[in-house]
Amino acid sequence: MLDNYASLIHSGRVHVALHDETVHGILVLIPEADAMLLDNVAVAPAAQGLGIGRRLLEFAENTASKAGFSHIKLYTNEAMTENLSLYQRIGYTETHHAEENDLRRVYVVKVLPQHPCSL
Repeated sequence: MLDNYASLIHSGRVHVALHDETVHGILVLIPEADAMLLDNVAVAPAAQGLGIGRRLLEFAENTASKAGFSHIKLYTNEAMTENLSLYQRIGYTETHHAEENDLRRVYVVKVLPQHPCSL
């Protein structure tokens, strides 16, 4: 929430899901040395349950793969058990836990297919 979104937008890291010119979701992708970091993914409350989050995750994975990354990684608060269950169901594996900025985080990673499917 404290990220410099103006800088992230300017550098092309922020992607949005639009419907009727309304933002329904966002994601932030940051290339790192070892993997693409899915730094943030969020869906507007009114749009939850419509599959937008899943499509954003698929977009993130395809973008990372097309950029030449073999892995995508993310972290979430360990209290977000529904998110963790979703990530496990779609192929993410837990790597470690850490406490940072007074938050208990769970880190996960997913191995990406060598040839991304086109959407």
